[in-house]
Amino acid sequence: MAYYQSRGSIPPKRHTQHRNPDGGLYYEELMGEEGFSSDSSLLYHRHIPSALVDARPWPLPDQSTVPNEPLLPRHLRLHELFGADAGAADVVTGRRLVLGNDDVRISYVVAGTDSPLYRNAIGDECIYLESGTATVETVFGTLEARAGDYVLLPRATTHRWLPTGDEPVRAYCIEANSHIAPAHRYLSRFGQLLEHAPFCERDLHGPGEPPQHDGTDVEVYIKHRSSGPSGLAGSVHVVPTHPFDVIGWDGCLYPYTFNVEDFMPITGKVHQPPPAHQVFEGANFVICNFVPRKVDYHPLSIPVPYYHSNVDSDEVMFYCGGDYEARKGSGIGQGSVSLHPGGHSHGPQPGAYERSVGVEFFDELAVMVDTFRPLRLGEGGRAADDRSYAWSWSGRGPDR
Repeated sequence: MAYYQSRGSIPPKRHTQHRNPDGGLYYEELMGEEGFSSDSSLLYHRHIPSALVDARPWPLPDQSTVPNEPLLPRHLRLHELFGADAGAADVVTGRRLVLGNDDVRISYVVAGTDSPLYRNAIGDECIYLESGTATVETVFGTLEARAGDYVLLPRATTHRWLPTGDEPVRAYCIEANSHIAPAHRYLSRFGQLLEHAPFCERDLHGPGEPPQHDGTDVEVYIKHRSSGPSGLAGSVHVVPTHPFDVIGWDGCLYPYTFNVEDFMPITGKVHQPPPAHQVFEGANFVICNFVPRKVDYHPLSIPVPYYHSNVDSDEVMFYCGGDYEARKGSGIGQGSVSLHPGGHSHGPQPGAYERSVGVEFFDELAVMVDTFRPLRLGEGGRAADDRSYAWSWSGRGPDR
């Protein structure tokens, strides 16, 4: 999204000399997407940004996945993934993989410690904070994140997470193999958010001034592509000087936060389909959020969703606030994830259809990811599966 920003000290003309107080040159770095053909920013470093002094492998947490076979809708209790150790992890290395495919990976973490410096060289990250607060230091500047924030981090942005406050950070991590941006239909052909969009540029909060840190032989954890079974690998680069040495930058590529409270829901006379709730998109997946809102006002409306079959997609719903009317009686609650796979019709739990008649307001908060290729179960998803949700519509399961 072409929304120009500038921070710190930059020269009047790009790709020209920018000198420090001692007369030496700052080092200009272009960070750009799609091979110089899409959004980019120019960053000015005190030291050479590509310098290395050592490297070693970083063994990633378990990235294995298994097919959702036999095909089942599933309920995953994410809050059960971190018991007595809740808060001992950090946002980067402590993630447990819940679901994934070749386009996107969804992980969950409860973190109370500072993360290492980190960059994802595979794709953009969209981190939703279920609870807690954190300072996110990035090479572009510092973001302050709170509950309800999406934190959007462009591919290869060096950053680290520093939890703040008295409670740990609960983070729902969406890692793409592509870029993540506002839904294309909300944007003009020049990149401005349009009048019919449910949010605007005022709701996007970019970084403050670039942080300045000194140090030598600094470690940066990198997640990158691999020819191995998962397609992922980790490395640790040791750099001679601290990467937070940027004295200024400008451009249209940078991290930002967007709080779910600033999403203005689109409502209608009858039930609105999920695309009305979309906020972001990546290659072969979309991100939607369902927020507290007035609901359908037709005199004969049925406010909960109609039963529907995901012909082209898997639907993942993360329930992170309020009281989700359509799922009463299923065991789903705060911190739950439902997976409704393509090829299986799903909808409200028994009784919810009738109970919703006459309801005027839904107090619910959920983040939804729809993928256009089937999702596989990660280690965290397998561990959090309640193994009974599939039978919740019929009231009985298999005799075994």
